[in-house]
Amino acid sequence: MTAAEFARKIRDREQCVGYWVVLDAPVATERLARLGYDYVALDGQHGLIGNAGLLSNLMAIDAGGRSVGLVRVESAAPAVIGRALDFGAGGVIVPLVDTAEDAARAVSAARYPAGGRRSYGPMRSMLRIGPTPAEADESVLVLAMIETPDGLANIDEICAVPGLDGVYVGPSDLCLAVGGRFPNDPEVADVFEAALERVRTAAARAGIAAGIHNPGGEQAARRLAEGYTFATVASDLVHLEQAAAAHLKAAKGG
Repeated sequence: MTAAEFARKIRDREQCVGYWVVLDAPVATERLARLGYDYVALDGQHGLIGNAGLLSNLMAIDAGGRSVGLVRVESAAPAVIGRALDFGAGGVIVPLVDTAEDAARAVSAARYPAGGRRSYGPMRSMLRIGPTPAEADESVLVLAMIETPDGLANIDEICAVPGLDGVYVGPSDLCLAVGGRFPNDPEVADVFEAALERVRTAAARAGIAAGIHNPGGEQAARRLAEGYTFATVASDLVHLEQAAAAHLKAAKGG
């Protein structure tokens, strides 16, 4: 699938499933990208991936041939967003979006003039996304993370920002934002679920996509059934540990 095809699916709110990568291991990432996920997202905020790693892992995703590479950038700074897109990302997931102004700045950083302020220098992306500015603007996604008290409070205004393609729930931080003592705190389960519904409903009203991070496939299926547009299964590091632990237990007869 090309970046343009994936962007169209998200903008048309066709349901998609992705995978989350935090390790700088391009061979492993390439294998993941061959499995049939619609997208593979590289975590440039909390993941163990630097600039060189983003480039090599995006190339690995493209080599896999079936998924589109996204990058969760570390901030909405124009240079950060522009670099991820120049490396060949099919879109950016922007953290800590509190206001419509924050979302508008992220959109501007990802779009070329006159619709934005992205600087032209698509060193790798021009090989597959674009290369003209208008083509690139149509082919890349901007997704704003909703994970803070302000982001939740301003969700309607954020979803209404022109050019924003979708919102993306960071459930760990959102749980803390609604009063949880830790991610998945059962004491705030009801208010957390209400927050997820609020995000999903606001996105639907605005006609944009709503996505969410999930620890596994069953949870992703649940959120898609509830009406989320796209759901990410996370992550390579956690799943590696879980698989190794399960094999160890089996080997010891436990």
